[in-house]
Amino acid sequence: MTVLASLQVDSVWSYAIAILLPALDAIFPVLPSETAIIALGVATAGSTDPRIALLVACSAIGAFIGDNLCYLLGRRFGPRVERRFFRGEKGTRRLAWAERSLERFGMPLIIICRFVPGGRTAVMLCCGLIGYRRRRFVIATAAAGALWASYAFFIGRLGGRAFEDKPWAGLLAAFGITVAVSGIVELIRRIRSRSGRRDAGPVEADDPGQDQADRHQLQGGHGIAEKDHAHDRGPHGTDAGPHRISGSHLKLP
Repeated sequence: MTVLASLQVDSVWSYAIAILLPALDAIFPVLPSETAIIALGVATAGSTDPRIALLVACSAIGAFIGDNLCYLLGRRFGPRVERRFFRGEKGTRRLAWAERSLERFGMPLIIICRFVPGGRTAVMLCCGLIGYRRRRFVIATAAAGALWASYAFFIGRLGGRAFEDKPWAGLLAAFGITVAVSGIVELIRRIRSRSGRRDAGPVEADDPGQDQADRHQLQGGHGIAEKDHAHDRGPHGTDAGPHRISGSHLKLP
């Protein structure tokens, strides 16, 4: 396969792809950044060149740049970003999920969301929107980028070694593994989310009959208070001051 054959450690294009695609993938999720890093792993599967570590480092740097670009966009252009990326009912649910999850898990979520389909962009933008602490965000995204780049590159090399004579088959096998891992992570997230909602328990609805009874009771009490107040008024409709209250009005307990 000529495309894979060109993605070698001595090619400038390999390093450009390793940096640019993971960086831009944060803003344009349609870009196949993970597939590209897997392809680099497949293409260099038979090589022991130490520059392979540089390719992995470039991939991690690209992921780090993309995550922090998302943060800055959410921080600087909050309302516009919210309208652009979180419009509609589905977008609102994604943003609400990201906010709840960040509040509950913090830095671990920033790392794990790299492996959740569609989770990366939502969480990174949300961190900027809510003003998540920058220092913690930088540390988490640096760790996430390194883990993700190493994982994708390793899976690619694994597929490339398993199918040395058929690199396209190795690419498909490696891609299938990453899809399976992402599916498992998403399944675990959904199970935990449903479990959390069950633990919270159902919210009891107000009884309309009880509300009506309470309303009648309040109205009755208000009427009694009005009658007592009218009884205590003087002949000219003024309240009886302390000097007008006779002894019969004073009742000691």
